Amino acid sequence: QVQVVESGGGLVQAGGSLRLSCAASGLIFTINAMGWYRQAPGKQRELIATITRGGFANYADSVKGRFTISRDNAKNTVYLQMNSLNSEDTAVYYCKAMGSRDQWGQGTQVTVSS
Repeated sequence: QVQVVESGGGLVQAGGSLRLSCAASGLIFTINAMGWYRQAPGKQRELIATITRGGFANYADSVKGRFTISRDNAKNTVYLQMNSLNSEDTAVYYCKAMGSRDQWGQGTQVTVSS
């Protein structure tokens, strides 16, 4: 079984930056990739970035060029660096471990004030 815990959310002004962290524990070897999702009020949860075990990253068009996903294998942690934030980035951000059994974190709120 895998557990994931997000951290790093908060309130930031438009144009600012935040870095989210996602720490994984448990059966780490069963994880093939990690993903960041977000869900804004009244909207469906959307996938915004993924990173494979080998470090290959992929992004949704809505965040490409502004967000960067990375991983520290020694710490079993994945990061999401978010730059040039705007009000449309306001959402609850979730981390998901993808493998033999997907595991979601509890989510962390990001609020961008204009």
